[in-house]
Amino acid sequence: QVQLVESGGGLVQAGGSLRLSCAASVSTFTINVIGWYREAPGKQRDLVATIGSAGSINYADSVKGRFTISRDNAKNTVYLKMNSLKPEDTAVYYCKAIVTSTTNWRTFQYWGQGTQVTVSS
Repeated sequence: QVQLVESGGGLVQAGGSLRLSCAASVSTFTINVIGWYREAPGKQRDLVATIGSAGSINYADSVKGRFTISRDNAKNTVYLKMNSLKPEDTAVYYCKAIVTSTTNWRTFQYWGQGTQVTVSS
């Protein structure tokens, strides 16, 4: 079983910054891809940014140049630094990990519980 614990959400004014963290508890798994998705009220959950085990990074067009994803493999933690925040960034941000079991080599995906980010205008 993998547990993802997010932190760092909150209320910030437009133009401000926040840093989200997602700590993964993995015992018999390796993390392949880990990243962030967000879900605004009434909208579907969309990709924000992901980072692979070799460091490959993917960003949504709407956050390129403002958000930075990074990964500390030793701590099994992924970060999302969000700068120049806009009201339209308001959403619940979820951490997602795609992992491989080291016992049976099957692949699974797990979601965190989400953390609220609210950007006021």
